[in-house]
Amino acid sequence: MSSAMPNICVLISGNGSNLQAIIDAVAAGKIHGKIACVISNRPDAFGLERAENAGIPAICLDHKTFEDRESYDAALMETLDSYAPDCVVLAGFMRILTADFVDHYLGKLLNIHPSLLPKYKGLNTHQRAIDNGDEEHGLSVHFVTPELDGGPVIIQCKVPVFSDDDAGTLAQRVQEQERHIYPLVVHWFCGGRLTMNNNKAVLDGNVLPEGGYAND
Repeated sequence: MSSAMPNICVLISGNGSNLQAIIDAVAAGKIHGKIACVISNRPDAFGLERAENAGIPAICLDHKTFEDRESYDAALMETLDSYAPDCVVLAGFMRILTADFVDHYLGKLLNIHPSLLPKYKGLNTHQRAIDNGDEEHGLSVHFVTPELDGGPVIIQCKVPVFSDDDAGTLAQRVQEQERHIYPLVVHWFCGGRLTMNNNKAVLDGNVLPEGGYAND
């Protein structure tokens, strides 16, 4: 880490419920770090208001004002680097990142994905789980690598799929667990317990299995 109190930068696109969970965990002393900035690619993201209410710099970098993905990511990197991030947290940031961006922050870029990876990479994961007749669904927190939703898994949390579920009810069940799991992972990372080595997630010096912590 570059400082005694690691700098956390959070990227969002929408409501920011996971952002709020991390804000609350920092305020409660459960994460040894400070949120240096929150950046959204959408000007109407409610998460920006959450950041402002917490006294955190809230920045909109609207992707629609850039010609292409490469120019946007270059501007995003420049903005992020001005806050000297030790940890970059994707909290509902709905953009595919370029390899240059990912490589720039490799090993300190975290994402939460609403499926039990490697199942259901990409979008519409809840409906896909229902359509497939799955009895369990869940979420994964992972390090980000250039492969979409393909970086090493840090931890997963499973939830049941009930016969009367629709995508909305299943999403709510997953999101409730997200708000507990993501701050825990940020806590591990900022405490120096969690690293990525040789494309593996390592916690307390132990290489985690493919499914992450506590998953044999």
